Amino acid sequence: MAEKLLIKRYASRRLYNTETSDYVTLEDIAGFIRDGRDVQIVDLKSGDDLTRQYLLQIVAEHESRGENVLPLDVLTDLVRSYTTQAQSVVPQFLEMSFEMLREGQSKMMESMTNPMSAMPGYEAMRAQQEAFMKAMTGGLGNGWSGPSPEDDEGTSSSNLDEIRQQLAAMQEQLEKMGKKKG
Repeated sequence: MAEKLLIKRYASRRLYNTETSDYVTLEDIAGFIRDGRDVQIVDLKSGDDLTRQYLLQIVAEHESRGENVLPLDVLTDLVRSYTTQAQSVVPQFLEMSFEMLREGQSKMMESMTNPMSAMPGYEAMRAQQEAFMKAMTGGLGNGWSGPSPEDDEGTSSSNLDEIRQQLAAMQEQLEKMGKKKG
């Protein structure tokens, strides 16, 4: 991941992107963040970190334009947390909540690429399908996986029994899935 993008605030309150050597707006900074960049905004003269102040300003501007992300109850609780003993708990709670949200979004995106992967028993069914296809094609393309010519008749019939058991288990799973949907 790229290192933090350093933005310097000049005495004129203009914001300077040190990476591209040009001036930026709050909306530009919001765009960097949406693109996954971490930013740090510092006052050029004092060296104070102003990141929190500017991020809050970006949130306030979006909220004032009607892009309501934070419910009124949450905003009210945030204001209360500044005046109560809960102050020490709220930041940790919010951080953990947003971390869970990010993880959930990541898992959701992963399951969107393969919707079947979220289905219970998917991995077992996939393994059974692979074994079935391997048995049906005689392992073509993957090398011969069937009985070797030296194997006796008992070994190949046990392989056939194993395949039948796998097919029965797969059919049972498919029937269960059909009942759940119906």
